[in-house]
Order: sequence, then structure tokens, then C-alpha cells
Amino acid sequence: MKFMWMFVFWILPLLGILYIAWHVWTILPLAAAWKGLIIALGVMCFSLLFLSIFRRFDSLPLSVSQWLYEIGTSSIFVMLYLVIVFLVLDLGRLVHLVPKAFLYHNGYTALGIFVLIFGLFLYGNLHYYNKVRVPLELKTSKPLPKTYKVVMASDFHLGYHNPRKELSRWVDMINAEKPDFILIAGDIIDGSMRPLLEEKMAEEFHRLTAPVYACLGNHEFYAGHPAAKQFLKDAGIRLLIDEAAVIDSSIVVIGRDDRTNMRRKPVKDLVSTLSSSLYTVILDHQPYNLDRAEAAGVDFQLSGHTHRGQVWPISWITDAIYECAWGSHQRGNTQYYVSSGIGIWGGKFRIGTQSEYVVATISSKQ
Repeated sequence: MKFMWMFVFWILPLLGILYIAWHVWTILPLAAAWKGLIIALGVMCFSLLFLSIFRRFDSLPLSVSQWLYEIGTSSIFVMLYLVIVFLVLDLGRLVHLVPKAFLYHNGYTALGIFVLIFGLFLYGNLHYYNKVRVPLELKTSKPLPKTYKVVMASDFHLGYHNPRKELSRWVDMINAEKPDFILIAGDIIDGSMRPLLEEKMAEEFHRLTAPVYACLGNHEFYAGHPAAKQFLKDAGIRLLIDEAAVIDSSIVVIGRDDRTNMRRKPVKDLVSTLSSSLYTVILDHQPYNLDRAEAAGVDFQLSGHTHRGQVWPISWITDAIYECAWGSHQRGNTQYYVSSGIGIWGGKFRIGTQSEYVVATISSKQ
């Protein structure tokens, strides 16, 4: 397992960098010094990714940190698509569909690749800012005093790349729905607490006009468990950590501790003490072991975490890993929704996926 993670996070990116560098060197019709400079700039941009992961930007001015974070975390996606482009070209050459001259000292090829990558990521960035409103209808045979309107979201990833200005826009969108209550399935915080505290983002959550219930995500642990919990408390968010909150004596919301805590309580233990007449909603950030919610008699589970890969073809990987990596799902009498997130980790790009929030109605069949 340790070797697998080392391969994914260190060896695979290094191989990708070497593969791209070799192609850039052979395609660009420039002097060696210029080609070396371009490759060095690319490697430097990618190195910013690891500096951001280890929070080396926290001591810099906020605006500088934001730019460095964006460049570093965007570079991994650019690298992915450059590898795909060069693989397609290499395969085309193997089957004699791409002439050899197309890949050697060819300015037209270099310009074409640049335009393609630039256009693709411009689209991805614009698509990220388009937050999709997903309607969801939840019916139950249990008695409810009224039809509830609930806004559900996950994966805000507030920090250097999702600042207070962006959070303010999301708060306006949620308030416009006039929900009875709001559910957030973890990863409200991206990593560093510094930008949230410096921009006083907790104040923005106080503009929400309905009660907010949330569970922890893995990124709250990365940010620092105690500091994250204090921020959510200051934001007026009811954080549920292996505990339940009852709404109108008819709906119970259970928040599970994140899977990062290997000693968190099982779903069945959280549900066993509750009345079976209550409509049961569980917030569980990572959508693993969906069968356990079904076995415990949960009515609805909201999860996030996957982002559905953020960009294609990573979405294929998340679809293969999870029973449900995105969207609505049903197991027996239990309904699920796995959100691709209103925010995102890293570079602000959505290619083949969407940023979204869910507007659900919970009503009784009676």
C-alpha cells in the first residue's frame, strides 16, 4: 500500500514531467536555451503544488499565496492533459496516421497544442463558476408535518482559491432558495486555516437565513481538527460528529465523523437509539460502504468527497472506485445523493463534471 501511494504521488508525476519535457524539447523549433527555460518554468510551476500541500505559502502576503496556490494546483491538471495529447500523437505516429515531421521542430504543432490546452482550460474555468442547481424529490411513508425544502451541498474547500468573495456568492444562491434548513457534507475547509481567518469568512456564514447542519470531511483533519471545529462553531454551523439533531420532532439529521477517524461509531450504533418513526438523514462525507446505511434503516444519505474526479478522464477512475461516485442512488428503501461539490480542490477547472448544489424537497406520501 505504501509503495502504491508513493507511485501515485511521486513516481507517476515525475514520469509525466519527463515525458512532457522530452516532447517539448523535440517539438519546439527554438534554441536550446529557450527550450530549457520553458521546461524549467514548467517544472517550477509544478513544484509549487507540493509547496502548497505542505503549506509553505502561509507566511507570504495573502494575494501572493493565492496566486502561487492557483499556479501550483492548476499545473497537475495541465500536466495530465499534456500527457494525454502527447500520448495520442505518439499512438498516431505508431499507426502511421501522424507524420514524423509533425512531432519534430514544428512550430505549427506547438502552437496548435498551446491553443488546444489554453482553450480547454478556459472552458473548464468558466464551467467551474457555473453552479448547477440540482432538484431532488425525496418521498417517505413516514408522517411529516409539512413538505421541507432543503439545500444540500458539499466540498466548499474554502481557502486560497475559494475566498470570501466566492463564498458570499454561494450564500446568496442558497438564501434565494429560502430553505427550511441546510445540509453540508464535509470539506468546508480546504487546508490552511490562514485565509479563512484573515478574511473572516465565518461572518459570511451568519448571513444564511436557515439553520445549517454539517459533518466533518477529510480536509477538516488536514486543516487541523481543533481549529477547524472552532471555525465551524464561530460560523454558526451545527457540527455533528457521531451525533444527531432532531428537527420538528419528525426529521433527524445524523452527522458521522469522517472516515479519517478509524474509531468513529458505526452507522447502526448511531441509528439504534432513535425512533423509527423519524425520517433519518445521515451526513457521511466519503461515500464508502453504502450498504451499511441501508442495513441500519437510514432513509437518506448525503455524501461528497469524490468531486467526480473534477476533470475527465479522472471521473472514470472515481466511477470505478465508488458504488456511486456522483448523483442519485438507491439501495432498498435507502436513497443516496453523492454531490460533486459546489467548490473544488486545486485549480478551478471542471471538464466533464459540474459544480453543483442540491435543492431537495422531503415530503410524506401520505
